[in-house]
Amino acid sequence: MHSPLAGAAALACLLAPPLAHADEPGVAAAASELPAMRVVGERSAGLGLQLPSTSGSRTGIATQDLPASLASVDEQTWQERGDSRMADIIGRTVGMTPLSATSYSSLSFSSRGFTGTNSVGIAEDGVRLGVASSTTPYPGDGWGYERVEVLRGPASIVYGTGTVGGTVNAVRKQPTREPLREVLAGAGSDGAARLGVGLAGPLGETLSYRLDVYGQRTDGERPLSQASTAKLMSTLRWQPSAALRLELLADVSNQRPARYFGAPTLGGQFVPELLGRNFNTADSAIHIQDQRLRARASYQVSDALHVRNELYHFKADRYWRNIESYRYLPATQQIKLGDYLELAHDLVQTGNRLEAALEAGAHKLVLGWEVSKARFNFSRNDYAGSDLIGVHDPSLGYWPNTSPMLHTLRTQATTHDFYAEDAWTLSERWLLLAGIRRDLTNFERNDLVGPDSFGKHLGGTAWRLGLTHKLDAQTHLYGQFSQGHDPVTNVLTLNLGNRPYKLTTARQIELGIKQQWAQGQGEWTAAAYRIEKSNIVTQDRDDKTKSVQGGEQSSQGLELSAALRLSPHWRIEGNYALVDARYDELIKGGVDLTGKRPLNVARHNANLWAHYTTHNGMGRWQASLGARAVSSRFADDGNTARSAGYTVWDAALSWSPQPSQTYRLTLRNLGDKLYTYSAVSSASASQAYPGEGRRVDVTAEWVF
Repeated sequence: MHSPLAGAAALACLLAPPLAHADEPGVAAAASELPAMRVVGERSAGLGLQLPSTSGSRTGIATQDLPASLASVDEQTWQERGDSRMADIIGRTVGMTPLSATSYSSLSFSSRGFTGTNSVGIAEDGVRLGVASSTTPYPGDGWGYERVEVLRGPASIVYGTGTVGGTVNAVRKQPTREPLREVLAGAGSDGAARLGVGLAGPLGETLSYRLDVYGQRTDGERPLSQASTAKLMSTLRWQPSAALRLELLADVSNQRPARYFGAPTLGGQFVPELLGRNFNTADSAIHIQDQRLRARASYQVSDALHVRNELYHFKADRYWRNIESYRYLPATQQIKLGDYLELAHDLVQTGNRLEAALEAGAHKLVLGWEVSKARFNFSRNDYAGSDLIGVHDPSLGYWPNTSPMLHTLRTQATTHDFYAEDAWTLSERWLLLAGIRRDLTNFERNDLVGPDSFGKHLGGTAWRLGLTHKLDAQTHLYGQFSQGHDPVTNVLTLNLGNRPYKLTTARQIELGIKQQWAQGQGEWTAAAYRIEKSNIVTQDRDDKTKSVQGGEQSSQGLELSAALRLSPHWRIEGNYALVDARYDELIKGGVDLTGKRPLNVARHNANLWAHYTTHNGMGRWQASLGARAVSSRFADDGNTARSAGYTVWDAALSWSPQPSQTYRLTLRNLGDKLYTYSAVSSASASQAYPGEGRRVDVTAEWVF
């Protein structure tokens, strides 16, 4: 068995370069909103430190100046690695471990010791959609996006509540004035096929557009693992002058994920004879539809004042009918089936963000107000019982409850967010970034079948104070103090039991370094942090029939990232994260979990990629080899069951006969390793999702 840290050792030569002193670099692009031009062919190695970004601060300062940890991965990078699912793209950034099944597109991660959609947020172009019942399936893939950026640690100052572990921001491709056509076609193991088309260009003197269409399908590795996705993303831009720009965006997405919820485990380990089984019903179903409309306006009032406004309307319809809980009973050689769930979600969110950016002397000041209203309708048709089947019995039965679904719940949450940030250049070498945000939510629940109707007010204050010091043009040191907040559960599904609770509070201290070296051919970053989260719901020590907000959780760790072009032929990139997470005070189910590590949190994880490029008379060739290593994780809250660590190797070979054409062969999980992707543990279930087995994919990419 490979060591979980096999890939990490190879990073040592990257992560401890000497401090370099070189001439001042050229001025970076000033506006992050300008469309990114795709460069086909040779590329510099790097982490994008000189790029401006609004993912880590609304002021748009360069990543190297930001006193916080921000990772960036662009489209060319994830295509070189053979990644297309958003979960895989994000999961290769430092410290981010995916938790959702490989067959399911919901974006759930572990970051800095905090897990799930209540602590790790997902945004598109800086705007987050409300989360209902821990489900965030959009965006499911990377087509139509130019880059993905990950802000690690409490991010409530930028994105609001539910972001203590970090926040992912997917940045869309922009309209262009030059005609552009992109086509991707691919096929692979298990009947996989995908097709993407991207179009951009001018429509007259002042109009331009961007259109992205994408579809994919697979038969999957196991019974009932067929899955398909189709989406359309569109942007129409009107820019009558350099000062004024208006945009309309309209997107639709339709997903039918695999109907697979993992395999039963024993002591955190898979039971071999159960791995090829699917215990769901033959008529199970999952259907996810998303619709998004946005209108953006940007006006440069003067050299000093820039006003932006974004109006958005999101709609998500989701339907499930599945058996989702399995427990292996070795004494009787049976499987206990539970959680017969038929659910329908209808989520509508409308909002507006108004923002003013003011440059006055040494200050870059941003003032903003965002208001949003989310309406959530919930219907269900649960089967109250559970079933026992023999290990070797056929299990693909049919849904046992034929009664109609009942509309049980309607909620509404209206949120006002007020924020201010200031990037103050104290001198040529010092930059101070300060910000504060106040979130106010008015929640209403209308229980249509029970007594749980009520209203609730929630408020949270986030702040950040960070300082960046430029040792020289290439080397920046930083430190920051910040505070963020998470809900005790999804805000849109608060019930009477958690009505008394306020938002949890998390405070972080972080120190780091960001450096370029070797005349811009290499970059590296390092960050050390500690996060303390309070007001977690726990059982009262004196009365275990009561729950109170007295729990505490903490994490501390180290994160390293590096990218280096060793020669005209060789390029290496990698990262490593060490996480020491624990419950400092928590009682759950009558069990004292103080000192225990949270479920699905790995102490170590690392990613490493090496790329070799050469040219001959037939064109450009690139061979890539990559590894992802994740150490063991606990599969239950009490830390009695453990999922083994793993190292998975991937490889890719690409050929570009000319700069506008690339043909790529990708091999995933070269050793066909069986490993645990994520574990599920509860009083009624003990199961886990296995990672993907060995697979082969071929793609053709054209740009013209």
